[in-house]
Amino acid sequence: MSILLILLVAVLIVFGVPDIRRSLISKPVFQVFKKILPPMSATEREAMEAGDVWWDGELFSGRPDWFKLLKTKPHQFTAEEQAFIDGPLEQLLAMLDDFKINTEVHDLPPEVWSHLKEHRFFAMIIGKEYGGLDFSASANSHIVSRIATRSLSAAVTVMVPNSLGPGELLTHYGTMEQKEHWLPALAKGQEIPCFALTGPEAGSDAGGIPDTGVVCKGEFNGEEVVGIKLNWSKRYITLAPVATVLGLAFKLYDPEQLIGDKEDIGITCALIPTNHAGVEIGDRHLPLMQAFMNGTTYGKDVFIPLDWIIGGVDYAGKGWRMLVECLSAGRGISLPALATATGHNVQRFTGAYAYVRQQFGLPIGKFEGVQEAMGRIGGLNYSIESMRRLTLTALDEGYSPSVITAMTKYHMTEMGRQVLNDGLDVHAGKGIQMGPLNYLASNYMGIPISITVEGANILTRNLMIFGQGATRCHPYVLAEMEAAADSDEEAGLRSFDQLLIKHIGFAISNVFASVWHGLTGARFANAPVGGETIRYYQQLSRMSRALALCADVAMLTMGGDLKRKEMISARLGDVLSHLYIGSAILKRFEDDGRQVADLPYVHYAMQLQLHLIGQAFRGFFKNFPKRWMGRVLSFLVFPWGNRYDRPADDYAQQIAESMMEPGVLRERHTFLSYWQDDENDVTGHMELAFLHMHENEAVFKKVYKAQKQGVLDSNLSGDALAEAAIAADVITVEQGQRFAVAERLRQRAIAVDSFEPEAMSKGRYIARDVV
Repeated sequence: MSILLILLVAVLIVFGVPDIRRSLISKPVFQVFKKILPPMSATEREAMEAGDVWWDGELFSGRPDWFKLLKTKPHQFTAEEQAFIDGPLEQLLAMLDDFKINTEVHDLPPEVWSHLKEHRFFAMIIGKEYGGLDFSASANSHIVSRIATRSLSAAVTVMVPNSLGPGELLTHYGTMEQKEHWLPALAKGQEIPCFALTGPEAGSDAGGIPDTGVVCKGEFNGEEVVGIKLNWSKRYITLAPVATVLGLAFKLYDPEQLIGDKEDIGITCALIPTNHAGVEIGDRHLPLMQAFMNGTTYGKDVFIPLDWIIGGVDYAGKGWRMLVECLSAGRGISLPALATATGHNVQRFTGAYAYVRQQFGLPIGKFEGVQEAMGRIGGLNYSIESMRRLTLTALDEGYSPSVITAMTKYHMTEMGRQVLNDGLDVHAGKGIQMGPLNYLASNYMGIPISITVEGANILTRNLMIFGQGATRCHPYVLAEMEAAADSDEEAGLRSFDQLLIKHIGFAISNVFASVWHGLTGARFANAPVGGETIRYYQQLSRMSRALALCADVAMLTMGGDLKRKEMISARLGDVLSHLYIGSAILKRFEDDGRQVADLPYVHYAMQLQLHLIGQAFRGFFKNFPKRWMGRVLSFLVFPWGNRYDRPADDYAQQIAESMMEPGVLRERHTFLSYWQDDENDVTGHMELAFLHMHENEAVFKKVYKAQKQGVLDSNLSGDALAEAAIAADVITVEQGQRFAVAERLRQRAIAVDSFEPEAMSKGRYIARDVV
């Protein structure tokens, strides 16, 4: 007993007396930490420091404050935003014919361009003082999503000027003269912007940009001035073929030190009129058969004045920081909006098709194999929309959460791809025959665009989500890194000492909490609500503790190698992402008033997220470099085993059934989908068939029953079937008239487009009657 008491006193002295603690513990750890600290390039450091920490910090803390999350309120559209949505947006949607845009015009029609400019669709992020709309992130997302349910090409055309580009860069960093000159013209559509970042030798590695600018003297407007001689070659630049003003990122050098005392100044952004001498707009690209303007630009020895640098000379060399700060917000709006449009459209019209399309006398949506795919569609669409809303809440509150927007972009586009794959599986031949009535093919071909741009998804998952999350979201790591990098080593050690003690306490609490939650199934974890969702809050809290524990162990044992062990670190990033998606699902359920009809979607979506968390941890433990440590961590987190199963079949079947029912739930889950009350409309023909068949469901049952009993010929259809049913007194004349309309719409809905061979061979798609 006395020995234990002596040991306890010794520990208290070592940890309780600052000078002794620093000498015996903090200083040795400090030296080790500096050695294992991953080296960061200047561009990595700027990316790491860009943006804010929001709910992702809570999830990484191991103790997420659910009450804090539920207190946040989603943005409500202003009167101006709603008027725009109800007016110019609806007018635009009625003008869009995506098949014609992509296969005949290969561009937006002139009247569409005029409408976009007249109603300032390109000015949603420009302030009202410069003639812009100054809309919220939520309104921006809603508008782009709704357009994308109609035409991906039109959506991208609207999206780009309202995302990373000259408008946003000028708004945040431009000089007053630059703002007053460019922003009003951009707002009115008198100037069309593009931003050139990607080149043949520099995609994800923006620090490797080969495009250069050299500070030198040259002639501008008849006078000799100090300016920049530029050389660049860029590709994949959206709107470049029609742009009148070019935003350009390049590496700036000042060999004669004309503007400062450094030769290598760094990445810089400038704004250049495309009619300026030497600026070349090259050929168009054809991005997966989409018609939005995308192409190349290049220039050789193009001289520009210094005041064309965005922000002026003071912002020379600050371009990368400017880009990552703007991208950290924009990445959470534009591409997720396209994925959301996919989710809404596929759920709405796959549900309709699964009811309209009959096999063996039943809607195909009644077969369990089809219901499995429909369950995924509904569950993933619920997750996509939930994630969109929560991220927009952060953005509208003024945050710029770089890790969250990276997760949003990556997972929403990947879920959108899965939804589209399932939708095409259900539609089968209806989905693969392109034509004016195919509402899936264009987005199916275009989804890789969303997955590729603004950071390819492989990069986003493997480097950005956990790479930034581990340092930005962790309560202590970033501060410890800053202490270790302090040029005053003694001051750094003092800061590190204070942080280390807190970090040790944090780590110990995570070990015990993880074991406790594992042994008890997290049944004693706090939750902000009761009812059917309480266990999900508890399980997410449990996995939050597990993430904090495993991240600490990984960083401690692997150090700088963790950055290169992408398969390991990415799995921890997956855990963080699925914790965030799960949070978004639960938040949406509460924001929507805990709708009972939504519970199958919530259960399916939450069980899927927990299963994916379990899968990520399973891969992390199994492949951890120190295998024994992986086994220890696995036992601490899952002492009874990893029991997160896939969603139950019952929920998939309930979702499938609800997708085939018109009503409030269907409207709430697919409110972004656009259709016209026209049987020749690309989506209207399916919606009308679906609604008419439901309105005449009892009549259809009588007719089908008569066919099964042999009263009516089973080979009859359309008007012939309606006439035979009336003649046999199976249905009344009035019922027969309604049945004939519904049957005609049904046949049109299951038909596919065909084209005149001669015209098609000449590149003209003249559709025949559908077959």
